[in-house]
Amino acid sequence: MSPTAAISTRGLTKRYPGVVAVDSLDLEVPRGEIYGLLGRNGAGKTTTIRMLLGLVRPSSGEARILGARVAPGACAAYAQVGYLVETATAYPNLTVRENLEIQRRLTGSPRSSVSEALESMGLAERAERRAGRLSLGNKQRLSLARALLHRPDVLVLDEPANALDPAGIAEVRVLLQRLSRQEGVTVFMSSHILSEVSHLADRIGIVHEGHLLEELDREELRARARPHLEVRTSDPRRAEDLLSAEGYPSIERREGSLLVMGADERGAEIARILVGGGLDVHALIPAQEELEAYFLRVTGTDA
Repeated sequence: MSPTAAISTRGLTKRYPGVVAVDSLDLEVPRGEIYGLLGRNGAGKTTTIRMLLGLVRPSSGEARILGARVAPGACAAYAQVGYLVETATAYPNLTVRENLEIQRRLTGSPRSSVSEALESMGLAERAERRAGRLSLGNKQRLSLARALLHRPDVLVLDEPANALDPAGIAEVRVLLQRLSRQEGVTVFMSSHILSEVSHLADRIGIVHEGHLLEELDREELRARARPHLEVRTSDPRRAEDLLSAEGYPSIERREGSLLVMGADERGAEIARILVGGGLDVHALIPAQEELEAYFLRVTGTDA
């Protein structure tokens, strides 16, 4: 385990009766990186985060944050960590400002940090509103503000875009990118939304049923999404037979059209085959596999 990594795990495992929630997870997250842990609900993302924060004791293996070993209730680096786990929480009868003031005192942060957190998360106009009266999206903003208030070196965020509207998601994305690029903050986040992670994370780990299936950066993720030619014709079933007979083995049906994999630059040849077979060709569209489709394929849930 690298002593210079912001977050590292070796063989991190959590077993419950009848299920292995996380299975021998090995991670290495350099300082200043935005790392996205991507997986379906129930893949083991939240359990991993709870072990990183000492909220759950691993069955085996270990985790370190900023070089310090994590143990339930104790880690020398926790004063430098901000976090959001599972659901947004706050004292409902206190105002937004009062919630942040409590967090400020707990972390020993300067008085100015409350106003800075309100501004950074767009909560200044709601500062005197009781937290219990906030919308789900603004409760999420408040939880993020609490995580950021003491200017941590590491942010551990479980589904940070949960309940946010598109504008809020974009604001959080810009904020986290600024913290990483300009201030060297390490961001470790989980999500089941591929588009969110692919826009934000420098590197992505795909987890499924507790296993780390793949680890790749944004460009690698996009490169692995398969190029194809979408074929719209008068008889898709007949078109599939004609193309298969001509040596196109990878063809998928999609709602009245065909996706011919790896044939994005072979439109003229395919048109000749289909027209020669007596079919009308309505459209030939070179395209790239949607990232969501790639994710489903990798996790074995592709329909």
